[in-house]
Amino acid sequence: MRAYVKILNFPQTVVGWLIEINAYKRNNLFMKIVIIGGVAAGAKTAAKTKRTLPDSEVHIFTKDNYVSYSACGMPYYIAGDFKDWQQLIIRSVEEFEKSGIHIHTRKLVTKILPADKKIMVKNLDTEDWQFVEYDKLVIATGAEPYMPEFSNVKSKRIYTLRTLDDGIAVKEGMKDAKHITIIGGGYIAIELVEAFVKNKKSVTLLERSPFVLSMLDEDISTLVQDYILANSDGLVRIINNDTVSEIVGEDPTLDVITQKGYGFETDMVVVASGVKPVVDIAVDAGIALGKTGAIKVNSRMETNLPDIYACGDCAEKINMVSGTPVWVPLGSTANKEGRVTAINVSGGVEDFEGILGSSVLRYRDLNISRTGLTEKEALKLGYDEISVIITKRDKAGYMPEVKNITLKLVADKRSHKILGAQAIGCGDADKRVNTVSIGLLQGITVEELIDADLTYAPPFSTSIDILISAAQILKSKLY
Repeated sequence: MRAYVKILNFPQTVVGWLIEINAYKRNNLFMKIVIIGGVAAGAKTAAKTKRTLPDSEVHIFTKDNYVSYSACGMPYYIAGDFKDWQQLIIRSVEEFEKSGIHIHTRKLVTKILPADKKIMVKNLDTEDWQFVEYDKLVIATGAEPYMPEFSNVKSKRIYTLRTLDDGIAVKEGMKDAKHITIIGGGYIAIELVEAFVKNKKSVTLLERSPFVLSMLDEDISTLVQDYILANSDGLVRIINNDTVSEIVGEDPTLDVITQKGYGFETDMVVVASGVKPVVDIAVDAGIALGKTGAIKVNSRMETNLPDIYACGDCAEKINMVSGTPVWVPLGSTANKEGRVTAINVSGGVEDFEGILGSSVLRYRDLNISRTGLTEKEALKLGYDEISVIITKRDKAGYMPEVKNITLKLVADKRSHKILGAQAIGCGDADKRVNTVSIGLLQGITVEELIDADLTYAPPFSTSIDILISAAQILKSKLY
């Protein structure tokens, strides 16, 4: 009440006071903002909203035990790069509460009632139910692991890696395991291979596709797979074009049977075969999904229902090169969207234009990065694509720390615009991809990339950087 008195100068009559209160709320100075989900996008939305509207009432509801943690850091915790999992927590519940943001852990939101502006919440500890009102609602439910269909999926020796509790459990389960099976070949799977090899565990990776990292072009991902097999101390085998059909047994080992009939023993299984957006309660409330199956939002993160927003891994994005809807769950994007959502929830105006799908990971000394469109994506979208692959040193050849980079540039023949880049190498591959990502925002052409005035000194690049060399080769193919 003190906040009202201070700002409203306390009207003379009760009626006047109520009128002022309603006007105050209409002007977005005081609102009850409810956020479903509290990892990257949800936590960012809450923190930014509270800074923008300090008198607002902000609540986060999550079924998890923790909020605001770095899910991307879990493979490195499992690897042993740092010992204390609490270092992954960016902001504790106590810190949120101290800033005036109310955190409700172990609270599962089961239903959204848009007409009543309420949510239905289940307390997972007491089984009690309650209705919670909101003025603005933000859905930041994230994504959940995709579980292939196979028997014995609920075995205690079968793990996923999505929440902080998952990460703690995988690290604990790894201690007594000699052989670990990973189902899937995406980013998390490769990071887990590195973590397990670092801990001297034998690993079998089952990948449905002909090659790992299917978000890259086959020629690049094949080089990555070859590097993994050559730099795993004999601990890794990769089975392509196959996946699990059955897992039987419990202790001390499990028997894995693949769809092609191959069988082997393992001590634990980690399912890393991808994730899918958590959208069930949104669909039930009448919130529209986009073509990708994630929640459809406009550039201000608004759904089709008034006063309901969505952001993070549950929301669809726009690829800024092609202008087409995509779903790419990344922590960096979730944080950006959380910020934009908070500004718009608070009555401001901010647009989130889209993404390039820029990403980076590593396997031991190999850096792997991409941005924009791959060659196969460009072909699928109807571009008259052209590409070049080049391998070159990342620094002057006489520098002791010189390494090789393999770079692939993709362009459009008709417009000469660069469409995307992929780079791998033990050198600074991601630096080149980041440079291309800035150019993609401006619609850079092959010719313009050739003219880019990149920095040069022997410890940092060759006199003609690999990006310039690749663009020059592309130009020769265009004319």
